[in-house]
Amino acid sequence: MTAASPDFATVGGAYAAYSNGGRGRLRHDITARRVLAELGDRQARVLDVGCGDAQMVLRLAAAGHEVTGVEKSAGMLTAAAERLAAAPDLAERVTLTEGDVHTLPFDDASFDAVCCHGVVMYLPDSAAPVAHLARLVAPGGVLSILTKNLLAVGVREALRGQYASAQAQIESGQATSPGNLGLTTRGDTPAHLDDLARANGLTPLPWQGVRIFHDHRDDWAPQEEEYQAALALEWAASTRSPYRELGRLVHTLARREATA
Repeated sequence: MTAASPDFATVGGAYAAYSNGGRGRLRHDITARRVLAELGDRQARVLDVGCGDAQMVLRLAAAGHEVTGVEKSAGMLTAAAERLAAAPDLAERVTLTEGDVHTLPFDDASFDAVCCHGVVMYLPDSAAPVAHLARLVAPGGVLSILTKNLLAVGVREALRGQYASAQAQIESGQATSPGNLGLTTRGDTPAHLDDLARANGLTPLPWQGVRIFHDHRDDWAPQEEEYQAALALEWAASTRSPYRELGRLVHTLARREATA
């Protein structure tokens, strides 16, 4: 995905199973719904950095937007191309390219939305990635960051009955812990991410907590009716405190003010 992040092709099977399961689908659907709401009705130029196997790319393209997906892992790019080939009606609106969050080959203010979901949690710090991403946001456009929520460390483990691990994380407030794929992840608070957005000339929008009630259910494979009910519940709670603080993931958005 990015310079210091693991190659997700090595856990590609596990990642695909996660993305297609109930928990992964909640993440992608909630995040895409919010980005699309901020874009409105216009056709937009969207960049998805760390696009993985194109889960978000395809959702945004299906809504009519022109989407560029950037991914460091050649294996994940291959998986993204295969998924795109299975949706030929979207192909003309999608460009896939190999790249890294630190070396994005685009001009400043090139995109109406810049998305970076599930990437900075694998990096040692968020400041440099946010700066690289923010410069690409056009006037009136939005930056969308999805990462691990530092406010909710230990919650997943507690709900799974892993009490010693949960207690250790909660008492220490540790920023890092094993993620769903067995890789170490680092958390950020929404306030810190909002501060980084401001430092790069953007105005923060209300943030979301993602996967509040279902994060610990790694074997969750709901039928469609159950899934839609869960999605409606998670969406309703995602912008309301105190529920949003308990989301495994934090979704922050920030807008660059439109020029007069």
